[in-house]
Amino acid sequence: MSNLRVYNTLSRTKEEFKTVEPGKVGIYLCGPTVYAEAHIGHMVGPVIFDTVKRYLAHSGYDVRLVVNITDVDDKLIHKANERKMTMLEVAEENIKDYLSNLAALNVTTIDDMPRATACMDDIIKFVEDLIAKGFAYDVDGDVFFEVSKDPQYGKLTNRSVDAMQGEGGGAAASKRSPGDFALWKKAKPGEPSWDSPWGKGRPGWHIECSAMSKGILGETFDIHGGGLDLTFPHHENEIAQSECCHGKPMVNYWMHNGLLRSDPSAGKIGGKAEREKEATPADNNPGGKMSRSGGAGGLHSLIERQSGERIRFFLLRTHYRSTILFSEPAIEEAGTGLETFYRLFERYERITGKSYYDITPAKTRKEGEITAGDDALLGLLKKHRDAYLEKMDDDFNTGGGVSELFEIVRAVNKSIDQEKLEENKDADTSALDQAMATLRELTSILGLFSEKPETDSSEDAGLVDQLMSLVIEIRANSRKKKDFETSDLIRDRLTECGITLEDRKDGTLWRKG
Repeated sequence: MSNLRVYNTLSRTKEEFKTVEPGKVGIYLCGPTVYAEAHIGHMVGPVIFDTVKRYLAHSGYDVRLVVNITDVDDKLIHKANERKMTMLEVAEENIKDYLSNLAALNVTTIDDMPRATACMDDIIKFVEDLIAKGFAYDVDGDVFFEVSKDPQYGKLTNRSVDAMQGEGGGAAASKRSPGDFALWKKAKPGEPSWDSPWGKGRPGWHIECSAMSKGILGETFDIHGGGLDLTFPHHENEIAQSECCHGKPMVNYWMHNGLLRSDPSAGKIGGKAEREKEATPADNNPGGKMSRSGGAGGLHSLIERQSGERIRFFLLRTHYRSTILFSEPAIEEAGTGLETFYRLFERYERITGKSYYDITPAKTRKEGEITAGDDALLGLLKKHRDAYLEKMDDDFNTGGGVSELFEIVRAVNKSIDQEKLEENKDADTSALDQAMATLRELTSILGLFSEKPETDSSEDAGLVDQLMSLVIEIRANSRKKKDFETSDLIRDRLTECGITLEDRKDGTLWRKG
């Protein structure tokens, strides 16, 4: 196991990581309300916690990651009526979209995706228990949690009960206190509903997550994740419900990721938090939160333009608690960083004939340990691997980890040059093989480079190769004749077309980007 420290929103400090059950970790992440197609903001949490799970597994833990689906909600009902579809049909359509986007960003480690509509018995039982224990009350078919009965209410966000304003829809006037919030909502005519001891209705948003997390991970589990905007009222209310019902802590570590916000220079495309007007904003908000209400669209076209790997790398370049400023130029900049790795992978294949993508990554810290001896490259490799692990141990600092990956790439390229490995085909490449295996190990933790990027395999691709060979030959002849004006013009025009030339001793290579 590692010396992992995790920032706990509840204590506002980094704490040593200790699990409820030795060697096992349960993680619950609040997932989407599936009333419309997913946007890039919905990918932040899944990418981060997919990476958290990968790192915990690499550190020796048996990890279970749960991401819920809210498939019953006012917005879903409204959208279904607007489109003349059933609520279930709208939900299914958008769940399919959500899953396809997760796959494109290589979010592959989710173990359970419970849906609220499939957990109705557990939700109703949870509400019954809260009423029986005196923490909730029924008013003509609407059930509310009474916040004044919980002396610790507000501890996550450090708010007083007087500052709270619970939600209750049209039944809000029936509440005993403005801060009380809905556990069960009486059905309106024509709305989807379920039978309950209080009549036909449907659950409130907050009780869904309390019931689903308990059903899969138990009354107390290790990590609850979500965006910073969910701390109030959603997570505050989850804590109140669960801890009053069970008489024990709900979660050991509350982890909240920073929000994805629009870069003002790229134009405002965000807005207020989708679910709650009073959701806690990030400090010093330079742009709007990415949300549908602010105009953020679907992901498919963005993924087609930028690729899922670029977007994932873009999201992991900073610490998960930091605000991420979104713009397509920023994603393109991340793509430029990825090219540094792709070029090394190509270089490795030219030298050894082996594909980086065929290397099986070490699954654990111990398996990936390096014995450097007096080898200079392996010494640097060990240093940067250790630094990478130390940064990830410090509250999953992926941004720091990425910086160490770039250091490894620089060290490997420098060693290749010094050892003249591309010119000397009989050279010993064992240290290079070890370096690439370590790089494979560490990038796999971040969910990067799982597959070789797709290349155009159409008939046109062969024609492009022939044309590029001709252009490169013309440029080479121009340089031989010392016609550098023509040579530079060719390079500049290709750059404008998104094509990069790499002059080498054994010829000139070209690539897109």
